[in-house]
Amino acid sequence: MPPNASIAGLEPRLHAARRLAQVLKGEPFQAFTASELADPRERAMANRLVTIALRRHGHLDIVLGELMPRGLPPRSGLLEPALRCGLGELLFAEGAAAHSAIHLAVEIVKGDRRASRYSGLANGVLRAAQRSADRWGRLDPLDLFPAWLRARWTAQYGEEMLLRFADALLAGPALDITLREPDAGLAEALGAQKVMGDTVRVLDRDRPVEALPGFAEGRWWVQDAAAALPARLLDPHPGDKVLDMCAAPGGKTMQLIASGAEVTALDSDSHRVERLRANLGRVGMTANVVVADAADYRPERLFDRVLLDAPCSATGTFRRHPEVIWQRKPGDAAGRAELQRKLLANAVGCLKPGGIMVFCTCSLEPEEGESIAAWATSNVAEIEPIAFEIKQLQGLEGALTREGFLRTHPGLAAPGPFGGTLDGFFAAAFQRQT
Repeated sequence: MPPNASIAGLEPRLHAARRLAQVLKGEPFQAFTASELADPRERAMANRLVTIALRRHGHLDIVLGELMPRGLPPRSGLLEPALRCGLGELLFAEGAAAHSAIHLAVEIVKGDRRASRYSGLANGVLRAAQRSADRWGRLDPLDLFPAWLRARWTAQYGEEMLLRFADALLAGPALDITLREPDAGLAEALGAQKVMGDTVRVLDRDRPVEALPGFAEGRWWVQDAAAALPARLLDPHPGDKVLDMCAAPGGKTMQLIASGAEVTALDSDSHRVERLRANLGRVGMTANVVVADAADYRPERLFDRVLLDAPCSATGTFRRHPEVIWQRKPGDAAGRAELQRKLLANAVGCLKPGGIMVFCTCSLEPEEGESIAAWATSNVAEIEPIAFEIKQLQGLEGALTREGFLRTHPGLAAPGPFGGTLDGFFAAAFQRQT
């Protein structure tokens, strides 16, 4: 029988368990909306419980492994997501009420047809975790990452930096926004401080984004400080004809339009294009929106500049999408590299001689960044790399590689008084010679 929805606090926890069940099956986490949970407090709680479970996934694996040495029973419905949400709340949520966390997680299990037979098991696991709660608070932060990724990132970035990655994972992302135009008064009203360029960081995360000053008027859009760098480094001039390849949901498109460029926004996914159109509509901007495959797109006229934000493993976004850490597999980055090379080669074909291209990915993997840039330099005869300069990074000198590429990661501190971290991004610039 379904859980008794009249039990106080059950509804948001039930929504959280069901949403986490989808993510555990490989779907991306989509935050709850008002149409799903009308009460903003319940909506915030449900989002928080899923987020804690995802950020603490590695630690919860250890807890479940020790308290359930025989493993989770197969075909047990909501048992696993209810336990993960309940354990996350019990062990890692600040100010959580232990009784409610345990009782309501068990109620979810009792009310699920396939999980109900395991309600006693769920109760036992949760109470055993409560008795040893201090121990689970001392888990190794590096165990937040799967073993293969921990070894890979330790070799690439170093253990000290990986500890910073762990801190960034638990802290989550800051709220960075891109201003449509410089406005000190708006930044002050937002309680924000400049990070770099037209990016400001909002300290108060308690207010809904839609309630912040300037949102309804389209005076800004949400965009991580690192995600704003590639369009800024492309540096289009007013009147330039610019192609934004793989453009949805449109943050970089809006930056390019704000620079005065004439922008063609290209994406192959019609649903994502609808979101792009909606975002452009909110800020009152227009672009030539094209639904087409970036791998074989042929423009009628070549462009002065091209921005290619290529599809990738998105491991650099783990602060805001922690599920990527556990949904990715060791060969994923290398598997996407072939598509990225194809897209880059076609992007060059869309560019005028003398034109500039920036290739970027929101990945921490060299196969989707440094290796692609090296391949392009050696194999695409029409282009030459252009090294970025320190002055272009406006206080983020640590993101400039020896080759002149951009490499941000969540271990880097963002410029500005608020500090905090950044998403992982790679970018390289090229000029077409012929």
